[in-house]
Amino acid sequence: MPDQAINMQKKIQSALISVFYKDGLEPIAKELHALGITIYSTGGTQKFLEDLGVPCVPVESLTTYPSILGGRVKTLHPAVFGGILGRRYEPQDLAEMKEYKIPEIDLVIVDLYPFEETLANTTEEKLIIEKIDIGGPSMIRAAAKNFKDLVVIAAKDDYASLENLLKTQKGETSIEQRRAYAAKAFEVVMHYDVAISNYFNPGISQALRYGENPHQSAVFHGDLTQLFNQLNGKELSYNNLVDVDAAVQLIQEFPAPVAGKGTVFGIIKHTNVCGIAQRDSVKSSWDAALAGDPESAFGGVLVCNGTIDKATADAINEIFFEVLIAPAFDADALEVLKTKKNRILLELKAGTTALKTPAKSLLNGTLEQGADKGNFDKWEEVGGRPTTESEKDNLVFANLVCKHLKSNAIALVKDKQLVGKGCGQTSRIDALRHAIDKAKQFEFSLQGAVLASDAFFPFNDCVQIAHEAGMEAFIQPGGSVRDKDSVAYCVENKLAMVMTGLRHFRH
Repeated sequence: MPDQAINMQKKIQSALISVFYKDGLEPIAKELHALGITIYSTGGTQKFLEDLGVPCVPVESLTTYPSILGGRVKTLHPAVFGGILGRRYEPQDLAEMKEYKIPEIDLVIVDLYPFEETLANTTEEKLIIEKIDIGGPSMIRAAAKNFKDLVVIAAKDDYASLENLLKTQKGETSIEQRRAYAAKAFEVVMHYDVAISNYFNPGISQALRYGENPHQSAVFHGDLTQLFNQLNGKELSYNNLVDVDAAVQLIQEFPAPVAGKGTVFGIIKHTNVCGIAQRDSVKSSWDAALAGDPESAFGGVLVCNGTIDKATADAINEIFFEVLIAPAFDADALEVLKTKKNRILLELKAGTTALKTPAKSLLNGTLEQGADKGNFDKWEEVGGRPTTESEKDNLVFANLVCKHLKSNAIALVKDKQLVGKGCGQTSRIDALRHAIDKAKQFEFSLQGAVLASDAFFPFNDCVQIAHEAGMEAFIQPGGSVRDKDSVAYCVENKLAMVMTGLRHFRH
C-alpha cells in the first residue's frame, strides 16, 4: 500500500450509529447532520435520531432484512460489514463494493450491551445472557481493524473528543487520530470479553470486598482452589492474599519435616517475616516463632510445614490471627481452631508452588521477572576463621529468612530462631539498629547469634556494630567495591564471614 494512502487525511462522509446508551449522542448527531454526513442506524438509535430531527437511513434498507430473532440479528450482514471492512486503497475491494452496492462507511459509533451492569443487578441467567453483545463487538473490531479508512468510537467517553474533531476539522481525520481511536476500541472489546469469560469461568476472577484500603476496589484473577482447601473462615481479603502469598513463598524454602525434625513455623505481617523458628515439633516451633516478636504476631498470617496438632492449636488459639496455612490439620485441632468463625484456615495442597514469574503493574505497563530462587551461588569463607557447624546451619537459615524481608534487610538468628530483624529501611545500618533493638526488646542475648544481610555491606560499620552486640558470624552476598573493609575487620577480630554471590533485594 502506498505511504501516501496511509498518511492522507480522510473526510467522513457516512456514519453508522448503533448505541445502547444515548446520553451525550445528541450534539454529535446534529454536528454530523450539519456537515451533510449520511447516517445509517437501526432500532432504538434510529428512533432517537429521528426524534431529534436528524434524518437517517435504516440499516434494513442495506441488508433487505428486518431485525430478527428478537433483535439478536440486525447488523450481521455483508452490506454492513463490507462497508466497514472495505479497503479504499484496494481497487479490488472498491470494485466488489460497487458491484454489490455496498456503501462506504467512514465512522462507526457503537457501544456494547451493559453486560457487567446487568451482572451486578441480577442473577437471572436469561437476562444476563441476552446482554452478551454479538454485533457490537464485531462492528467495533471490524472498524478498528480498518482504521486506515475509518474512525471508530466504542465508548461514550470519546464523544466529547469526537464532537470537537467534527467541529474543528470539519469531519476530516488523520491516520494518527484514527489509530488512537482504534486502540481504545480494542481495549473496550477486550475488557468486555474478559468480563463475559469470567462469568462463565467463575474460578478465574473474584471480586474482593475492597483493596488495600476500604476505598479501593479489587479483583483477584486466579483459582485459589488449585492451591488450598479452605477449611474455615471468611473470604480472603486483598491484604490477606498478599500476606498468604508471602507466607507460601517463605515456607516453600523448607523441606517437609521428617518425624517432626525440621518443622518450621513462620509468622508474616505486611509480607515481612516477624517470627520464624525451626524445631523438632510443631508446638515447639510455634512457641519459638512467637517468642521472636509476640507483639507483631497480632493479626498476622501463620504458616507451618507440618501437621497442626491439638497442643499447637490450643496455643495458637490464645492470640488473634487472620490466617493459618498448613499441609494438614488434626481433627481435634480443627475443632479448636474453628471456634472463631471468621478465622481463615487453609490446607495447602501437595505440590503447590509459588508464582514462577512475579509481575506487577506499573507506569503504563507490566513488569515481570523470574522468581528469586536459591539461597546462595557460592559459599566463600572470607573471615578471620572458618564457620563452625552450628554457625553454618544458622547462617543458612538466617539467609533464607532475610531473603523474605523487605530491603534493606538484616536478620539475626540464634538456634534457628529469628531473634531480631530490621526491614524496609533506607540504609543498611538503620536495618541493623532496628534488628538489635528488637532483640533487646524481647530480652534475647545476641552472644553467639549470626547475622544475614540481603545485600553487601558498603562499609565495615555494620560488622563492627554487630560484633559489639555479641555476633561473630556473618553472611552476605558481597559485591561492594569496599568488601575488603568488612573482610579486614573480620580477619582482625577472628570473626567468620561468608559471601554467597547472590543478592536478595525485595521491594
